[in-house]
Amino acid sequence: MAFKKQTEQQTAKGRNRYDVDEYLDEKVSLFNVKRCLTYIAKAQGHLKLALVLSVIENLVGLSGPLFIMHAMDVAVPNKDFRLLLLMAACLGATILISIGLGTIRSVLVARAGAGIIHDIRYDLFSHLQKLAFSFFDSRPHGKIFVRVVPYVNNVSDALSNGIINFVIEVLNIVFIIFFMFKVSPQLATIAVLGLPLMAIFIWTIKPKQRRAWQNVSNKNSNINAYIQESIDGVKVTQAFDRQGKNRDIMDQLASERNFEWMRAIYISNTVWFSAETIAQLVFSFLYITGAYWMTPMASFGMLLAMGNYSWRFWQPIINLANIYNTFVNAMAYLDRIFDTIAEPITIQDVPNAVEFPFVRGHVVFKNVSFSYDGVRKVLNNVSFDGHPGESIAIVGPTGAGKTTIANLLSRFYNIEEGQVLVDGQDIMKVTLESLRSQMGIMLQDSFLFTGTIADNIRYGKLDATDEEIHAAAQLIGAHNFIEKLPQGYNTPVTERGGGISQGERQLLAFARTLISNPRILILDEATSSIDTGTEQLVQQGIQTLMKGRTSFIIAHRLSTIRNCTRIMFVKDGQIVECGSHEELMALKGHYYELCLAQYAA
Repeated sequence: MAFKKQTEQQTAKGRNRYDVDEYLDEKVSLFNVKRCLTYIAKAQGHLKLALVLSVIENLVGLSGPLFIMHAMDVAVPNKDFRLLLLMAACLGATILISIGLGTIRSVLVARAGAGIIHDIRYDLFSHLQKLAFSFFDSRPHGKIFVRVVPYVNNVSDALSNGIINFVIEVLNIVFIIFFMFKVSPQLATIAVLGLPLMAIFIWTIKPKQRRAWQNVSNKNSNINAYIQESIDGVKVTQAFDRQGKNRDIMDQLASERNFEWMRAIYISNTVWFSAETIAQLVFSFLYITGAYWMTPMASFGMLLAMGNYSWRFWQPIINLANIYNTFVNAMAYLDRIFDTIAEPITIQDVPNAVEFPFVRGHVVFKNVSFSYDGVRKVLNNVSFDGHPGESIAIVGPTGAGKTTIANLLSRFYNIEEGQVLVDGQDIMKVTLESLRSQMGIMLQDSFLFTGTIADNIRYGKLDATDEEIHAAAQLIGAHNFIEKLPQGYNTPVTERGGGISQGERQLLAFARTLISNPRILILDEATSSIDTGTEQLVQQGIQTLMKGRTSFIIAHRLSTIRNCTRIMFVKDGQIVECGSHEELMALKGHYYELCLAQYAA
């Protein structure tokens, strides 16, 4: 078990790189095929009607060669002009009817395909919203994004046109065989002789083709991951003049992708080429047999009709080979999509989870231990008691476990050992919504969403009024800088808050936390990017906000933490010191040294 766990950890570390291919089973997953069928079943109304229209279209179209044969063998030899015109009119009618029905069918299939893709993308995105932080920690975000948009787009045609066309082409073959044997059983037998050879070839090449398109999928994913990483880090790239090195890496990734793409295309084209070659050989042999070896010799009209049917017979065979190619390509993407949907939701409500009606804010950690990788413990047997209305500062060196305490209290990760209690209730046994709805959490990353300033503050309380938004901004000192913006609270915010300073982004994130009116407040480096003048305004807002709430403040600045009820110094995953500012200064331990270092700085 230990070896298996270690292997899984190494795999998780490896896949969190843009240049490491993701593993996929080489065999087609029957479970994933069943998943496809559930999505297809939702669009069965459109698909069934499209299938009926296709059957009618094919039957009408297949009657065309019979009119040609009757015209050539009866109307032309007897110089019956009226019969010839009638046969021509019937042939023209079959063509027009086929075109009309085919157009309607295409519209129905397109609607079905759009519905299928909408459902898959919605389910995939909804599932991603529920996955734990550990899922996103273990893989590049570019490899996640590529599954939601490009991969889903790539499978669209396979799940709509591909499925319906597969059924249509199979029916086509059945109908054509019926018409061919009706015209000439001997020539019909020759026309179908190439089928076993084609079947053997496809069965042989199938595994190679699937592996080839899986490799293409891997390389596309790697490129997408590196592009997103490069865009996110473009400022660092330019600051260190790394553009040339990045271009070389991109060239290498693109070259690897092109190599795998050409290899997959080569293998896929052999299927089409083989079908086309076998069709032409059968087609030629049919004419030779009908013209020289048959007794009695086939009439000119019969040869034309059988030639037409033979071409129509092998056309769906070739189409099936192309559909097969499309389906194999799509399965490489579908495996990625469905593997993501099948990713277990580790942070979720347990059966019979209870709801908090109102949180007073009594927080207790009992012998809590935790590890992100299953090897190194970030927290080791941590215990403390936080009373309602108390402000607790958590300080210590980087990597000591400060943020982990906040993450476990918020249930962003499951607690491995020990208990975390809120008002005497184990948080593992309460609903996530009732817990987090009464917590205000400001993380180190002051992430802003695309929208307006007001929209980003309102994110903490979706039904907040403009007056509430303005009040929250004023309380933490953001109102003045917002009013100076071109459109005030309606100023658009670009992706990740571009155009707004880091300090201003933190102020907006703080207002977003404040407006949620939490019972338990968690501030993770809330003032790390705020200048001294702005910090004075924020401190006033923090003091007002903390009244009557249990507050956990992770910070390094003494001005932020010195007035807290208690200060806990965390080192190597344990609380080594705990007390007020004065008590810890008198102790002259780790906290005392931290303060001296800041004063010296």
